[in-house]
Amino acid sequence: MNQLLEMETFVRVVEAGSISGAAERMNVAKSAISRRLGELETRLDVQLLNRTTRRLSLTDAGSAFYERCDRILADVTDAEQCLADTEDALQGRIRVAAPLSFGLDHLGPAINDFMQVHPQLNFEIDFNDREVDLIEEGFDLGVRIAKLSDSSLVARRLTPIRHVVCANPEYWDKHGRPEHPNDLKRHLALRYTNAPQKSWSYQHPDGIRGSVSLPTRASGNNGAFLSQAAERGLGVIRVPVFIAYQAIERGALEPVLTDYRWGDVYAWALYPKTRRLPHRIRVLIDWLVERFGDEPYWEKCLCRSEVSPR
Repeated sequence: MNQLLEMETFVRVVEAGSISGAAERMNVAKSAISRRLGELETRLDVQLLNRTTRRLSLTDAGSAFYERCDRILADVTDAEQCLADTEDALQGRIRVAAPLSFGLDHLGPAINDFMQVHPQLNFEIDFNDREVDLIEEGFDLGVRIAKLSDSSLVARRLTPIRHVVCANPEYWDKHGRPEHPNDLKRHLALRYTNAPQKSWSYQHPDGIRGSVSLPTRASGNNGAFLSQAAERGLGVIRVPVFIAYQAIERGALEPVLTDYRWGDVYAWALYPKTRRLPHRIRVLIDWLVERFGDEPYWEKCLCRSEVSPR
């Protein structure tokens, strides 16, 4: 009988919401998870979970037991991690969920450098623009570019994410450069479909806010694709600078109305609320904050366009 293993199995089932989800996280057969739960309930002589064909739910006794088990497992993790901290060794697995374009172009290289410094770490990274449920899917860390609303997670700001309105310079020559956001209405948009609103919100330095809606030429859920379409002169994009900066640097895209702010947000490091953040996760977040900072390297491309507007 391994009481800690039974507790961990029970906690993982509750967190995953299913026996199959817990089995996947723990890399064991579903039958093993079911057997451990049955043995635990038999030993305690109490029902911890209500089982139906569709879902699992905690009984009152199960809810109280879950809270205790979660604290005990956290204490065990703390004890082991204190030893690791003392030995100054970063080891173990880190599961990260990150948006596709930012992940491939910026987060990925940062993590590759981090792995070279800490060779005993193992990474599992999911590059995907969908909003991942970190707790349900078992991720240690998530990177999101958004305004946050999920109070079940702890957030640390990594870097500001500025947006710009861009098109190919020849497109502007042909169709005219806007002098005010309302001038964009006569242009065709290449629209990012994962954005919460179809219109483009803006704010002038004097505080005036507004939004403008453009007819759509094409839409997609990947900013890199839209940036490439804009380089071909197919329309106008509102895009994060971290996607467009190389095209801006080589003159393939030209930002306009750069004295306006176009829905700027932040990149955040998110992790589930726990009693103690694992040392390896904390060190990784510190690394990313230092890597990107308050003035990320990709925004250098805007200096020339802002001081020399066309």
